[in-house]
Amino acid sequence: MAERNTPNNMGFGTGVSATGEEFQIRVPLPKGREVFGLVEQRLGSSRMKVRCLDGKQRICRIPGRLKRTLWVRENDVVVVEPWEFGGDDKGDIVYKYRPIQVQWLKSKGHLKKLDEMEEF
Repeated sequence: MAERNTPNNMGFGTGVSATGEEFQIRVPLPKGREVFGLVEQRLGSSRMKVRCLDGKQRICRIPGRLKRTLWVRENDVVVVEPWEFGGDDKGDIVYKYRPIQVQWLKSKGHLKKLDEMEEF
């Protein structure tokens, strides 16, 4: 897996803090086979059910290198990397977006399918 912070897969935007000053937001975007996903249910032992924006529902896990640093809850927007074998059913969660990043993604139109899924 390549580095997450490369300029080629990074979206840049601006945000406004509570004091009114602007700051820059860096938002990593999915690349290659990675897709956006929405955590639906936690299953235990670092596994969760994720509804991906490619229309599939996967059982995803948090890899060991991220287990202590990545805390994921229900309704979090994440980046899922489908497995090489069984990629339609399983995958790894490689990044979790913060709320300000989710706002930026929605404003830029990256999460249009997410709004359609939430209507049901």
